[in-house]
Amino acid sequence: MSIERKMRPTHVIGPTGEPLTLGDLPPANTRRWVIRRKAEVVAAVRGGLLSLDEACQRYTLSVEEFLSWQRAIDRDGLPGLRTTRVQQYRSAEAR
Repeated sequence: MSIERKMRPTHVIGPTGEPLTLGDLPPANTRRWVIRRKAEVVAAVRGGLLSLDEACQRYTLSVEEFLSWQRAIDRDGLPGLRTTRVQQYRSAEAR
């Protein structure tokens, strides 16, 4: 077990204010990404429960997709995660 793994928290505070552990995270085979699941993964990475690389590998996400979730939360809170990727691209093209 690496030193990095030993120093990781056992839980972080999730998007609902409740403790979130690795066991509480969405399954690795998740295909339907609802707001809560996206927010849980972002909270896990921000809190050090998972690294960005681990999250992307576990959920087959690109770094850009994960970062778009993070930006959406920073910009608009949890409702910002409702925006689909297609809508994001369309709004970017309109600018």
